[in-house]
Amino acid sequence: MNIIVRQARIIDPASSFHQQKADILIENGFVTEIGEVPLSADKEINVDGLCISPGWLDVFAHFCDPGFEYRETLETGTAAAASGGYTDVMLLPNTAPVVHNKSGVEYLVQRSKSLTVNLHPIGAVTKNAEGKELSEMYDMHASGAVAFSDGLNSIQPAGIVLKALQYIKAIDKTLIQLPDSKSISANGLMNEGIVATQMGLPGNASIAEELMVSRDIELVKYTGSKLHITGVSTARSVALIAAAKQSGIAVTCSVTPQHLFFIDADVEGYDTNLKLTPPLRTEADREALREGVRNGIIDCIASHHQPWDADHKIVEFENAAFGVTSLQTAFAAVATCMPELSIDKLVELFSAAPRKIFGLPQPKLAIGERAAFTLFLPEHKWQLSKHYSRSGNTPFIGKHFSAKPLGIINGHGLFLNEQ
Repeated sequence: MNIIVRQARIIDPASSFHQQKADILIENGFVTEIGEVPLSADKEINVDGLCISPGWLDVFAHFCDPGFEYRETLETGTAAAASGGYTDVMLLPNTAPVVHNKSGVEYLVQRSKSLTVNLHPIGAVTKNAEGKELSEMYDMHASGAVAFSDGLNSIQPAGIVLKALQYIKAIDKTLIQLPDSKSISANGLMNEGIVATQMGLPGNASIAEELMVSRDIELVKYTGSKLHITGVSTARSVALIAAAKQSGIAVTCSVTPQHLFFIDADVEGYDTNLKLTPPLRTEADREALREGVRNGIIDCIASHHQPWDADHKIVEFENAAFGVTSLQTAFAAVATCMPELSIDKLVELFSAAPRKIFGLPQPKLAIGERAAFTLFLPEHKWQLSKHYSRSGNTPFIGKHFSAKPLGIINGHGLFLNEQ
């Protein structure tokens, strides 16, 4: 299929057309002309205010396949991702079976070939993601795993993290850790504080996250390996990571759109779609996260897309599962709650920075390059009305957004958001 994108503003600092408006002709999955294109094509995209950038990458999403297809399939997950502007998604290993060997990685790599979005498996650090015994990381790396993590299961034993960091250093990969000390936060349902006390819910203390962040930074310093801390949620965690970076330690981090948009006071209505790990923190924490995004201490955005069926969410708050669907709204949420971010900064957060961290190729808007582009409207008011994910557990229904992802062009594939 041949595609022409008409008069789109190009947002790509690596391109000679950066910040210019131009027509872009894509033939058989490759850019063949940029400028004024008088030709017609199978598909023409002409939308006022349209921007185009290198494709966005999400670094922490759960597609539930294999094993939990009633919550999400690879097809519905990629549709949600494409509608949110993502050409690439890194998938969590917390499936059934867990992706802890090369066959699990190869399943996802092969399935990705027929989908519009590129899927990048994250291999489990430990067998069954149980935090007890190291998995076959070298074999998974050879089969296509782009990073290693126990995903939603934060690795508790320091010795296991130490061994994993030493192991992956030899293959130049990154360990992803969701920081949460279970011995402190085991029963917490939301942020420990005034709101939790008023609601009568057990709290998850900030120190449960901060101790894990501090410990893992020390382990990276000792091993000389690379660590990515995802789901940073407290001001102290941001400060610890900033100090580590200042010392030259190879630590990067990401924040979720939910933690930039909401705070613990928003949970007062017992909305189970705001029951998250890590929990939503205070307004002061949120401001520290936003400042971390502005000053570059926080490297990128991670959706933490976690679909759940109604039986796990439309229940009492105490019994509800943790997590939300968020790929479809990630860009819109960040652009809306942080309007001070420039378009260039948004593209860096969603495309350039995560690709650099995990060593994935960076698409370029230039003639001869393979198409892997995101289409978006930086100034467009809208509300979420359609779920592309198989699950609808989102806190963003009814929220007003000021920017919108329009879709993606990825090789021969085209996906445009219908809402």
